[in-house]
Amino acid sequence: MNVPGYYEFCCRVNVLSGHDTLEKIPAVLAGLRAGRPFIVTDRGVSGAGLLDLVTDAIRGSIEIGAINDEVPPDSDVKVVNRLAGLFRASGCDGIVAIGGGSVMDTAKGVNILVSENSDNLLAFAGANALKRPLKPFVAIPTTAGTGSEVTQAAVIKDHEKSLKLAFASYFLLPDAAVLDSRMTLTLPPALTASTGMDALTHAMEAYFCLAKNPLSDTHALAAIDLIGRHLLTVVRNPGDREGRLALANAATLAGIAFSNSMVGLVHNLGHATGSACGVPHGACMAMFLPYGLEYNLHKREAVIAELLLPLAGPGVFAATPPAGRAQKVIDLVRQMNQDLHDATGGRHFRFLKEVVDRDGKPMVPREKLPAVVEAARRDGAVFYNPEEMDAEDMLMVLEAAWEGRPLDRNRIKKG
Repeated sequence: MNVPGYYEFCCRVNVLSGHDTLEKIPAVLAGLRAGRPFIVTDRGVSGAGLLDLVTDAIRGSIEIGAINDEVPPDSDVKVVNRLAGLFRASGCDGIVAIGGGSVMDTAKGVNILVSENSDNLLAFAGANALKRPLKPFVAIPTTAGTGSEVTQAAVIKDHEKSLKLAFASYFLLPDAAVLDSRMTLTLPPALTASTGMDALTHAMEAYFCLAKNPLSDTHALAAIDLIGRHLLTVVRNPGDREGRLALANAATLAGIAFSNSMVGLVHNLGHATGSACGVPHGACMAMFLPYGLEYNLHKREAVIAELLLPLAGPGVFAATPPAGRAQKVIDLVRQMNQDLHDATGGRHFRFLKEVVDRDGKPMVPREKLPAVVEAARRDGAVFYNPEEMDAEDMLMVLEAAWEGRPLDRNRIKKG
């Protein structure tokens, strides 16, 4: 393990993990001097009964100031402003966010406005614009993928202006992350698969991209080990509470890792495909991960080879010749996508041309790939990718990922 000449690592989040952790929330809030929380979530979470699970666990021990379950699938500046108004009108003094990435980002935006007593979210966009602690914030993830419960970032869309407002600050780190296996038990197998591959991508890119460091590496390797042992098992048996808790921990570990070491090509093309075609983030991560590994293989072969041990275990690692371990990692990631595709009845996508919307309509027609390239050129995630990537190479990778064939690595421009 190499030690960079300089790096920073920070995770101030108090993580609570267990099968009955929700009941700890009143004590956590009391420790933060919050006694009237605002609960923020979405309709999917409330419809699945998860909101009731939380309120039942804490009601009687604490007074809930307000509840809102109207967070949209894509975070929205207007929603953030409206919820900030509800927070103030209800006399709340802290936030409990229950959900996935959009809920977490929305709640972080609300916390900015109510803590800064502002209605102008744009004033706090960018890196390190926040200068003081925000109000108490407890995050309860309902997927095991985004890692937002331990990240210092948020992205909120201004749909009227077609803008994505990005925020990054240590003050956006939640005060506590509550991982409770009950919160993901109802997650459908296909979503379990794609969010699990999202977490795997966080961990792998954190490990092989340019800003890796010993502490992020440790978290990344632990996440990969848990995902390798539990993801397919949980998809096949959604009621596996031990496996659910392991995946929740994996997502948190991966979130800590990439929040401190950044990501690369996979997130770059994933962000762009989501922006240009509306493909869900987790699905993009699953499809592009083998290509991110392949594209960087000539610069990171030894590092990628190290991923075989946590991903497949000591038996496979020992049986694979050192020269073949990196390629084995790529093959196993592709096999994971195939196994998850089979286990979900085809709902887990393996490549771009088979991605369809709810009406069965293709979401990524081949003729839209140039538009994806244009979006990727404006995305900063590629900055930490080991190999530089121009528009021609982006299109080459997208065409391979569209067809579902391995990358022709002889065509990669090697810098």
